[in-house]
Amino acid sequence: MRKSHILGFILLTLIVGFMPSQSSAQISVGVAVHIGPPALPVYEQPICPGAGYLWTPGYWGYGADGYYWVPGTWVVAPSVGVLWTPGYWGWGGGGYLWHAGYWGPHVGFYGGINYGFGYGGVGFVGGRWNGGVFAYNTAVMHVNTTVIHNTYVDRTVVNNVTVNHVSYNGGTGGVTARATSAEMAAEHEHHIAPTSMQTQHEHAASTNRALLASENHGRPAIAATAKPGEFSGHGVVAARTASPNGGNRPSNNAADFHKTDRPPSSNGGSGSNGSHGNTGATNTSHVNNGSNNPPKPQSHTQNRPPAKPQAENKAPKENKPH
Repeated sequence: MRKSHILGFILLTLIVGFMPSQSSAQISVGVAVHIGPPALPVYEQPICPGAGYLWTPGYWGYGADGYYWVPGTWVVAPSVGVLWTPGYWGWGGGGYLWHAGYWGPHVGFYGGINYGFGYGGVGFVGGRWNGGVFAYNTAVMHVNTTVIHNTYVDRTVVNNVTVNHVSYNGGTGGVTARATSAEMAAEHEHHIAPTSMQTQHEHAASTNRALLASENHGRPAIAATAKPGEFSGHGVVAARTASPNGGNRPSNNAADFHKTDRPPSSNGGSGSNGSHGNTGATNTSHVNNGSNNPPKPQSHTQNRPPAKPQAENKAPKENKPH
């Protein structure tokens, strides 16, 4: 009997050892935590360091000293056509379990968590692959368009409503979203595990005491970085005070507000996400980009001839009898 248990354990170990790495992203990992993670901090997105970088939003990790913040960062995609599905905390089995993120041809379910910067809870609207090149939607991405030219502007995906900063799914006070059929299909596609740069980035965050929730009280000084593992320098962004509509968003792309960028003619390329949950939401304050309904010229007051002075009020003439 004892020998059969040993053989069974060895067989199980061999099966787990030969499981493909991409399958681990679809299951819960780590131990169950009985207290949910803090709210997502609010911060601005660092400028994209170069073409081919995709944004991976920040999240709360968990270690021996409790929750710690893993800063959002720009990461080079491991291959053409893949998109990042963020990880998320979900309630199950009497505690909160971490579901790790992964790369794949479509964005899968990430708990309905609104991470911002194109990750509004369903799908991804921050950009798409077009002919082997990633095009950035500068309405939700902070990109220097004088350096990176493969951009477009689609403000219809911006939702001007109160932003929910809850960072977990299910449980008390958690997001109640459930996976759609498209998201469930995406979970069964071929996945790629987080890159080595992402793994090192998370490890560096776990060893930085300033990123512990017990130290920063939910407002880390290193909320986002321009590149993985770079926790100092001009590319570091600190968390700021939340406002009713203060979701995570890029810095003001003033240079993009009057551009006439148009989306690529392609329908999204091989790696575009086919189901965007926020595409139906419209931005109530569209900025005129020069190509849609240009404003009519208005005459300025300084160019008008001076108005004639009005006659002084005179007493009305008496009505004579006819």
